[in-house]
Amino acid sequence: MTEYKERIYRKRVNAGDLVSFNVAVKETDLWVSSDRDLEKETRDLVFDCRNHLESYIRSNPEFKNTLQPYPEDPYAPPMVQEMIRATRTVGVGPMASVAGAVAQSVAEGLLGSTDQVIVENGGDIFLRVNRPVTVSVFAGESPLSEKIGLMIPTGQMPLGICSSSGTVGHSLSMGAADVVCLLSPSALLADGAATALGNRIREKKDLERVKEWADGITDLLGGVVILGDSMATWGDIELVGL
Repeated sequence: MTEYKERIYRKRVNAGDLVSFNVAVKETDLWVSSDRDLEKETRDLVFDCRNHLESYIRSNPEFKNTLQPYPEDPYAPPMVQEMIRATRTVGVGPMASVAGAVAQSVAEGLLGSTDQVIVENGGDIFLRVNRPVTVSVFAGESPLSEKIGLMIPTGQMPLGICSSSGTVGHSLSMGAADVVCLLSPSALLADGAATALGNRIREKKDLERVKEWADGITDLLGGVVILGDSMATWGDIELVGL
């Protein structure tokens, strides 16, 4: 697996007239764009998310390590409950949704202070802005990497855009896809589903079954899967050349 520690893709982000800033707390490393500098508010929200999650894991250590759906727990913090529900839907462990969960939780918290926000957490995004945006699809060493983008109209926002890869980054994937990128109003669902779908992609012929599996997931709007020089797309998405 190729490991990318420096998030050089952030240097190519064009957020228009929004103010962009970085907030990093332990393993959480966010790139945020909003109407104004909300670094302090973002940091407070990250600490809050991490406190709830870390406290729950201390009492329930299996939550962090299991690769299987986790039992419902009405006493868990709200974000943890959402992680459990989203990943049970697609048959993976709850931590498969953690990046999307933090991105969405922070973004929703910031929307009390700004009309527009984009929160990116390790390539997983939750956004609501007042104009269409294009999200580049990074697929490692695939010849299709950063050659295509997803055009996101304002009518689809707020929206989660989350990815998993068997060849790039820190994502735990049992498959071989260079990228699985999914869209959903829930970044937690998009994140967990990207892991689940990525686990199913071992060779190019598996791309033929992507749409069949993904269509069975409620609230998944669409996505793109890239394996080498091959690509599968489905759902309510618009691809653009970059």
